[in-house]
Amino acid sequence: STDLTSTVGYDSIIQHLNDGRKNCKEFEDFLKERAIIEEKYGKELINLSKKKPCGQTELNTLKRSLDVFKQQIDNVGQGHIQLAQTLRKEAKKMEDFREKQKLHRKKIEMIMDAIHKNRNLQYKKTMEVKHMSSVALLYLSSLSHLWQLFLKLAQTKSSLEDSDRSYQQSVSALEKIREEWQTEHIKACEFFETQECERINYFRNALWLHANQLSQDCVQNDEKYEEIRKSLEMCSIEKDIDLFVNLRKTGSFPPAPVVYESYYNAQRNAAAVRSPLPVPISR
Repeated sequence: STDLTSTVGYDSIIQHLNDGRKNCKEFEDFLKERAIIEEKYGKELINLSKKKPCGQTELNTLKRSLDVFKQQIDNVGQGHIQLAQTLRKEAKKMEDFREKQKLHRKKIEMIMDAIHKNRNLQYKKTMEVKHMSSVALLYLSSLSHLWQLFLKLAQTKSSLEDSDRSYQQSVSALEKIREEWQTEHIKACEFFETQECERINYFRNALWLHANQLSQDCVQNDEKYEEIRKSLEMCSIEKDIDLFVNLRKTGSFPPAPVVYESYYNAQRNAAAVRSPLPVPISR
């Protein structure tokens, strides 16, 4: 800004840096919340695999596949808990990065605040001296046509010269402060730019790493699910049925056929046994 006492540009930079720090904090909080979700989900999966029955009366190869299935679900749950721990570590790294930048920035901001204050005070003092010099000059002009007040005129002229010297000295001091401020302002801007580059790079890398962590988690989960698929490929319907038959068989032969027997003939045969006919005598 062309206004020497203005801090509009500086304030805009500080606001942008504060917004960047806030954005990092939001991502940090996002990771913490995601960690809570992952941990809760992982524990629920483990609890599900351990306590919920899932085909517990199956036999042989399918039973082994179900055992693998439950074990891998447990492993997936463990993986989510590990991911939660990783996310918390990443959130802590982001927090440490934010605090480090904050401390470094605070030093520069204290320097800039002090130099702004000094600059503004000197500028105000210079303007006051300038005003006094102008007043004295006007008073001198009003007296210049009255020769009888020559002595008073001489005193006022002397006062004007003193005021003007003071004004010149104040302007000179202000210029030194302005040059110092400008130098420090440039240094501060360069420092803030470096910090912002570091922040954007760190933030971008953190997002990249987070995406890689999630991808890796998916890959690891897929490997666990692949174990389930491999186990299911080994599942044999014939073997499971044969095992069931061998375990539960009741014999090697089926029941004999049931033969039809007439109730009437059965009664006659029974009567004949009880009263046999007389045997004829041969002659």
